[in-house]
Amino acid sequence: MDAMAESNIIDPVLLHTGQHYDEKMSDMFFRELGIPKPDIYLGVGSLSHAKQVARIMELFDDICISEKPDGVLVVGDVNSTMACSLVAAKQGIKVIHVEAGLRSYDRTMPEEINRLVTDSIADLLLTPSIDASENLLREGVSPEKIEMVGNVMIDTLFKFMPKFEKSAILEQMNLEPKTYVLVTMHRPSNVDEKENLQKILNVFEEIGKKAKVVFPVHPRTLKNIKHFGLEDRISKMKSLILCEPLGYLDFQKLMSNAGLVITDSGGVQEETTALGIPCITVRENTERPITISVGSNELTGNNYEKITSLAKDALAGKWKKCEVPKLWDGKAAKRIVKILENRI
Repeated sequence: MDAMAESNIIDPVLLHTGQHYDEKMSDMFFRELGIPKPDIYLGVGSLSHAKQVARIMELFDDICISEKPDGVLVVGDVNSTMACSLVAAKQGIKVIHVEAGLRSYDRTMPEEINRLVTDSIADLLLTPSIDASENLLREGVSPEKIEMVGNVMIDTLFKFMPKFEKSAILEQMNLEPKTYVLVTMHRPSNVDEKENLQKILNVFEEIGKKAKVVFPVHPRTLKNIKHFGLEDRISKMKSLILCEPLGYLDFQKLMSNAGLVITDSGGVQEETTALGIPCITVRENTERPITISVGSNELTGNNYEKITSLAKDALAGKWKKCEVPKLWDGKAAKRIVKILENRI
């Protein structure tokens, strides 16, 4: 939105579907990042995947009819991305997909379906990295539709670095830089089954012998901790710092100063790579393999012994050499706006 505001050609209308609606996980980000108040808010809220997609499509269809946009720009791989793309494509409106071409090759992940559908109907596919562009070419997408622009999430990271450096979260949690492990965990494969959640707690206990473990708990994870009766066990873990979900600035301050990050998130893999922070991803696959081949990420799946071993290496200062991927320089949005001005 900042980059578009500098354009004399583009007249952006910001629409928020309301798919992410939790106060801690949505409204706070709008405030902290200075995201303009949406021009249109659909207020979809929490529904099953099918019903959520259907509801977004139903509401967005009317918006497209009334607004008559020249293009619909969608970002990432959430249900809103796919739903709005389908509506636009059916109305003959150009679809621009930012973060196109990412693939995990795991169709059990709802996000993978969203990515595949969106990319198959998009008119302009803006990729964050060379591997994403290669994926699209392999799938038969016309080269003229593909532009590698870099990573918009890294634009945000670099823009707000001076601001999040001022956060007092380390002092509030009594933490020293590079001495603690930061954890984010919310995927069903990790937190919806009691056995897997217990094994993750085993890892925390083992790592806790060497370092503090900071765990901002996602609402889904907290619900399951209570459901599985694991609160008592967690309360006995002296090195574990459990807290509510954090705002963007506090979280980035914690991440940029961590000795290690353990996650099952997509975005965190990218941010740690941009910052050169050791990262362990507790998933069987990733749609961001460049964070492994070039960056600071390691993929472990549910191999808890490997997680523990890698964690000890990271805390001992033993980690692989890593680089920041090409075009992850904080200028992706400017490139995107230039392309939109020339092509839409």
